[in-house]
Amino acid sequence: MFTVLLIIHLLVSIVMIGAVLLQVGKGASIGSTFGGASSSSQTIFGSAGPSTMLAKITYACAATFMLTSLALTYMSGKDRTRSIMDDVPAATAPVAPPEAPSTQPGTPGVGKKVNPLTGIRASC
Repeated sequence: MFTVLLIIHLLVSIVMIGAVLLQVGKGASIGSTFGGASSSSQTIFGSAGPSTMLAKITYACAATFMLTSLALTYMSGKDRTRSIMDDVPAATAPVAPPEAPSTQPGTPGVGKKVNPLTGIRASC
């Protein structure tokens, strides 16, 4: 359900962006007065102009966008009872290797410990 709602949300947002970009701005009539683009771009949508059709599409997309946003927020905020880490086995602490006896002559292993990370003997 979440995935379907997310796809609808994305499609509505793309349609709403297109509808907003196709609309004529409020200052377009001033620009056409001074020799700007003629009204030929507005005849595509009929004599009523794009404002009525595109405005309705924008309003519908905005309402759908808000509703899907609220629904997605509600669905993502629910308490989750399952995690993606449920199938992963629990990690155990690494076991330290046993202390090896000294192989050098004249150096007893007493008082010397091996660092398990570096393997270097250190005196205590």
